[in-house]
Amino acid sequence: MTTDTAGTAGLPGGQRLPGTHGSLARGVSAPVAGTVFALALTGGMRLGPGPGREVLFGRNRPAVHVCLGEDDPLVSRHQGTLTHRGGQWWISNHGRLPIRLARGRLLFTGEEALPLEAGYTPLFVRGSRHREHLLEVYVTDQDGAAPTPRPEDITLPPRTWLLSEQERLVLVVLGRRYLLHELRPQPLTWQDTAAHLARLQPAANWGHKKVEHVVSAVRTRLSRDGVPFLTREEVGEPVGNTLNDHLLRELLLSTTLVPPDLALLDLPGGPDEW
Repeated sequence: MTTDTAGTAGLPGGQRLPGTHGSLARGVSAPVAGTVFALALTGGMRLGPGPGREVLFGRNRPAVHVCLGEDDPLVSRHQGTLTHRGGQWWISNHGRLPIRLARGRLLFTGEEALPLEAGYTPLFVRGSRHREHLLEVYVTDQDGAAPTPRPEDITLPPRTWLLSEQERLVLVVLGRRYLLHELRPQPLTWQDTAAHLARLQPAANWGHKKVEHVVSAVRTRLSRDGVPFLTREEVGEPVGNTLNDHLLRELLLSTTLVPPDLALLDLPGGPDEW
């Protein structure tokens, strides 16, 4: 399907969004539930629901509805499509590069389309010179109304997880590289974590089994409370560091662990002790 992105030709019911349109993250409104908004740096499109309706996006401005990464040859001319079927919108990839969705989910060309939930969904395509091209997508829900600004409301705190002093110390040691903002952090091994804890608490009889027991108890507790990907059944084999990586990222994202917690690791000999 080819269309002129300067207007809505070839896209019945569609409405052009200018490049000056504000971010969809601020919310949108539409009279019909299930209306999709798609917006890139150069502009976008609004389209109501209907079987088989499509919004094409990619680098080739004359052949798509939303132009994405126009000056970046790593972005495909037709990178992807938003399609309405079965009462909801779906995202499919037609380009050489994967499309990254929430929680790091990658959608590759040739894979089954993924359903889009109501609300805001950012989609990313990695380009050249470390660029990331953003396509904002918003699907309106039943009330079709934009979120109401709430500037005077009290800021809600994130849900943090209760940790004992011992658990916090063990997890700070285990996740030290995360708290130091290393580029690609990995948890310490059980043995290295136990060795560092033994330096901090020489009389506590720290060993790798004791460390594993403490961390596994925290993972089990958070998994029971709904945190995903903390069990072997969820991630599959080989597990490696995956479970502890997911645990530490949840603890940081929820602000249960924060960089000032590194003060727990102060040793008399200073950083060289590590």
